[in-house]
Amino acid sequence: MRGLYRALAVSFSAALMASVLTGCGSASDGKRIVRIGHNQATDHPTHMALLEFENYVESKLGDRYNIEVYPSELLGSQTDMVQLTQTGAIDFCVASNSILETFSDNYTLFNMPYLFASAEAYHASMDDPDITGPIFDSTKKAGFEAVTWIDAGTRNFYTVSTPINSPADLKGLKIRVQQSPTNVEMMRLLGGSATPMGFGEVYTALQSKIIDGAENNEMALTSNGHGDVCKFYSYDMHQMIPDILIGNCAFLDGLSPEERTVFEEGFQVVNQVERREWTNAVEAAKNKAENEQGVQFLYPDTAPFQEICIPMHQSVLEQYPDLKPFYDAIQVHNQTFVSEGGAGQ
Repeated sequence: MRGLYRALAVSFSAALMASVLTGCGSASDGKRIVRIGHNQATDHPTHMALLEFENYVESKLGDRYNIEVYPSELLGSQTDMVQLTQTGAIDFCVASNSILETFSDNYTLFNMPYLFASAEAYHASMDDPDITGPIFDSTKKAGFEAVTWIDAGTRNFYTVSTPINSPADLKGLKIRVQQSPTNVEMMRLLGGSATPMGFGEVYTALQSKIIDGAENNEMALTSNGHGDVCKFYSYDMHQMIPDILIGNCAFLDGLSPEERTVFEEGFQVVNQVERREWTNAVEAAKNKAENEQGVQFLYPDTAPFQEICIPMHQSVLEQYPDLKPFYDAIQVHNQTFVSEGGAGQ
């Protein structure tokens, strides 16, 4: 059934994309259509937050703008959507930080494993404009900019049939990672075989045993069905990586000051609603995964994973010295919000 749904979704997506690329940005009633794409299901906090953005902007500017939100990769993979946002074929999309790393080296910072000491340090760092401001602006020359960040929780390993209780358990396993050099290097150090691929391909790859596992937050188990196949989820807590809402620069620069203010307020709505919904969604996902899908949650000692990965911090900073001030600012937040897990450096 999931394969049939995927085939129908791909067919619909192709037809929709043809409409988007050949149509204009104006509806028959003269309103400007604003298209936003993302790769999550309709029950995901990201989609809920974008619907609130739609409601907010249209409540203020509904006589001028019609916001359309497209979930579940209906506008293509994340890479496709970033490129469409870059060219202005669509106006906004939610992109993984790892994809943005290929457009700006600055995003490499957030991909470092064990960068944040706790969820509180992560949130404080991402809310700090001195850290995020220059990074968010760093892709303007590519035609898009980040407008807010979206909490994507903690990334952990989950596997079809091999419990991960230590780095040694990863040896020889093919693990899907996001498409970034940092994630590939992390897996090499941990002893696994990194298999970068788009998120929409992961379920089929797990089911057909092309890969042995993946790494993501708990929502991937339920909202995306990975828990139907993978029966072990290990809290090694190797990364806290935000998703990023990006917007086409030409569209944003074309807004009047009044309109830009409304859109900026809407971006804050996205951030606040998604973060509020995230905690509840994760608890619900864990409950469903454990009790309905039969997923076993494991809590390994994270210290051996950290010991292997922390040296990456120095190598990344040596390669990208301009990241050092941002890294140091994060360490200040880490000192303020220390956890028992001891992530960060």
